[in-house]
Amino acid sequence: MHTHFHPLGTEDCPAAYQLQSLHYGGAGGGKKVYIQASLHADEVPAMLVAHVLRRELARLEHEGRIGGEVVLVPAANPIGLAQAIQGTPFGRFDMGTGANFNRAFAHLADVLKPALEGKLGPDADANVKLVRDHARQALSGLATHTATEELKKVLLSLAIDADIVLDLHCDNEAVMHMYTGTPLAARMLPLAALLGAQALLTARDSGGAPFDEACSRLWWELAAHFSENTPLPPACAAATIELRGEMDVSYALAEADAHAILQFLAHEGVLDIPLEPLPAPDCAPTPLEGVEPLHAPHSGVLVFHRALGSRVAAGEPVADLINPVSGKTTTLRAVAAGILFASTAHRHLLRGMHVCKIAGAAAFRTGELLSQ
Repeated sequence: MHTHFHPLGTEDCPAAYQLQSLHYGGAGGGKKVYIQASLHADEVPAMLVAHVLRRELARLEHEGRIGGEVVLVPAANPIGLAQAIQGTPFGRFDMGTGANFNRAFAHLADVLKPALEGKLGPDADANVKLVRDHARQALSGLATHTATEELKKVLLSLAIDADIVLDLHCDNEAVMHMYTGTPLAARMLPLAALLGAQALLTARDSGGAPFDEACSRLWWELAAHFSENTPLPPACAAATIELRGEMDVSYALAEADAHAILQFLAHEGVLDIPLEPLPAPDCAPTPLEGVEPLHAPHSGVLVFHRALGSRVAAGEPVADLINPVSGKTTTLRAVAAGILFASTAHRHLLRGMHVCKIAGAAAFRTGELLSQ
């Protein structure tokens, strides 16, 4: 294992940060896998899963069982880890700019289209190599102006040429669920099955430029831009894994989740470990455009009728919102049938605050599909 340290901002300043990446196996000997934890720095379960992965990958490397390279970033956001407000960790947004740490990653497709004109041919493998070479070059020349922009550049530079990218997050309160590109749904369904995901949400462009799409979306956009005589497969299988809720931090869960990820990498031919049969998935892929977010129509005490992971029918009561002063009670109902997969952990809400999300099978939303 080789440890690399990446300084974030090199000016003489007391607020300097450093990112650590751990590299297992050997580059060029097979697939490259990139895994990062807690880009939203207050989403702690991911860092514990990365801790288990670190131990297991070190063992597998010592035994010569890694057929390729695995890059693990066990704490992907040192800037966010240093942020707190009156003793409460605050790692989703940059306190200096208000920017979401998992938005506005560089989308290279528009840069690569003119750069690759006339250079791609009928050999898909050669095309993939050429795209990756140009992507690395484009990133190396990307200007940054803040430590957060530098962090995003470094993370993307570590992952842009990977075959598999797994971005480990969690929700406020949630069951296990995943996000991936629509062209990658079949490729990621085995991982969803191994993890026991209850929703696999897919989109070609979810809006906001999150990390996983910065790695994967350029491939199908380039394929659509160039002619069918220049084959370009979706060469990066990227997914965001939501490891339940913020309070789901335990050794038992982390061991199980790490085991599922390692089994997925074994089925992908990266790890030489005994293969376990793939379980039947707990869900089918559904469009991110089919997720119904419920919001508080007024302030009040939130009382759920249905538990996380429940399947709710169209029109079914999901929660009540009770104004403790006036006594007004509003029942929130699902518009369409789906799985109640995520909710707020707060039980008193102000008007407009997020209540929960329900994954339905039919697309009905457009535009920015991710929450802020």
